Amino acid sequence: MLKKYIKSKQKYVLLFILYLGIFCLVAYLYGMPVDACVYALVLCLFFASVFMLYSYLRYRQRMGELRDIRMKIQFGPEKLPPANDGIEEEYQKMINLLYQKTTDAVSKKDRAMTEMIDYYTLWAHQIKTPIAAMALLLQSEKNCESRDEMQMEMFKIEQYVEMVLQYLRLGSDSTDFVIQKQELDKIIREAVKKYSTTFIKKKLTLDYTPAACQIISDEKWLSFVIEQILSNALKYTHDGKISIYMDPILEQTLVIEDTGIGIQEEDLPRVFDRGYTGYNGRRDKKSTGIGLYLCRQIMNKLGHTLTIESEVGKGTKVKLGLSYKSVRFE
Repeated sequence: MLKKYIKSKQKYVLLFILYLGIFCLVAYLYGMPVDACVYALVLCLFFASVFMLYSYLRYRQRMGELRDIRMKIQFGPEKLPPANDGIEEEYQKMINLLYQKTTDAVSKKDRAMTEMIDYYTLWAHQIKTPIAAMALLLQSEKNCESRDEMQMEMFKIEQYVEMVLQYLRLGSDSTDFVIQKQELDKIIREAVKKYSTTFIKKKLTLDYTPAACQIISDEKWLSFVIEQILSNALKYTHDGKISIYMDPILEQTLVIEDTGIGIQEEDLPRVFDRGYTGYNGRRDKKSTGIGLYLCRQIMNKLGHTLTIESEVGKGTKVKLGLSYKSVRFE
């Protein structure tokens, strides 16, 4: 802080030295007694030192006040200390004006975001009614092949609607996490059962090794993550199998492995970015780039980890680290 103070008063120090120099020059030219000159210089240096010390203490006190205000800036700039001069007063007026404009902009954005979330939440719930009605109508469809195709598409619509709801819930301050002991095998089996029709339709083999372990997590949110990863595996696997097993080395790590088309090496670092679809997504032209982003965000909030290994043409391996040691209770 002392260096900052000296730097801020540098021009005044130089000006003081200049005045002392002028005084000494005049005293020398007029032949003033040396004792009188030294006495005058000592007095000047003494009073200058006292003034500098007082000025430094005031500077230090003011810096402390400003740092305290900076730590509490979320409460607004109305607690700024009184301005020392007209320039500081103008700066404080600018700060107050900018704060007011920022507050208005944030309030406007928050209102717009709240309205948008309310609208899409209402839409997601309302759309479930026609979906249920269409599902009932499909039951009366006589053409079995056509009915199966439409049921598959209906299932996709339901998944997209569920993704919208989860996306909205994840951004809410009142996210309903219920962290407790869970039977991992039960969660996996329910997720697999949900996609059983897709497995049959695509003629894919499921190689599942029962996960005989308990984890500490949220059943609903973890189920969504596993379902989303299964959905991606089914989407990009055209033949072969999907394997689900516990990693033999890593503690409480669930592995979902497929023999699909794989992910480009340059896309791997960005697969969890929001809206990033990569080469496969651009080729498919239906990918939203939201699924894996949601999975990573949910896993982070649950205190778990999510990693992906992949090789083009050989498949993808997704690892869910579910160790209870890393769970953050919020």
